[in-house]
Order: sequence, then C-alpha cells, then structure tokens
Amino acid sequence: MSAQVEQRVLRWRTHRGGATAERFLSVLAVALEPRGWRLVRLYRAQGFPVPLLWVYAGGPYNHVGLGVVVLAVSGRAWGYHDVERGRRGYLAPCGDAKAAAEQVEDLLKHRMFPGTW
Repeated sequence: MSAQVEQRVLRWRTHRGGATAERFLSVLAVALEPRGWRLVRLYRAQGFPVPLLWVYAGGPYNHVGLGVVVLAVSGRAWGYHDVERGRRGYLAPCGDAKAAAEQVEDLLKHRMFPGTW
C-alpha cells in the first residue's frame, strides 16, 4: 500500500473511531489521576470533532498543559499522541496506558522546569 493511501486509511480510521478513542483516553485518565494531574475530557458529546484529553498542572503552573489524542496507527492499532505534534508526537501504544502516563508526566515536568531534562 502506498504511503498516501495508508495515511488516508489512518485518517479515516481515526475519524470513525471516536468511541474507541474515548475509551482509550478514559483509561489514560485513570492512569494519570493518582499522579495529581488535572484532567479535562473534551469528547464528541461536548461537540469536539476528535476526542481530546487535556492534562495540566494544578496550582501556580496551571498554564502548563498537554493535549492527548488517540490516532489510528499502522497494523490496525491505536496510539496516544501529543495533539500539538500530531502523528509526530507519538507517546505510547494505547494498550500501555502506564507508559503513556509516564510520557505525559515527563513532558509536563519538562515544560514546567525546562532545565531538568
């Protein structure tokens, strides 16, 4: 399959997989809540075209946040991605919410304290 066709298929799967994305984002939210991050679920029921989980720091750093989306990836799988970077912002496979939570936490800590990475 050509790269162009594969990209179209992945976009189509992502668009059609809203319920799947919401389920995976809810699992990620469960993994992030005990770590103390604030979460806002922006799902299709609220009118968003692509389900999004906004993760941010509470307290004085509440301007630091990261949007996470679920995108279809090759091999009929799904992956967590940084919304700002799109497909280039791959965080972890959706079957591993713990690894994704660690990646999100590392990115947020780096944004809060840039000199620590």
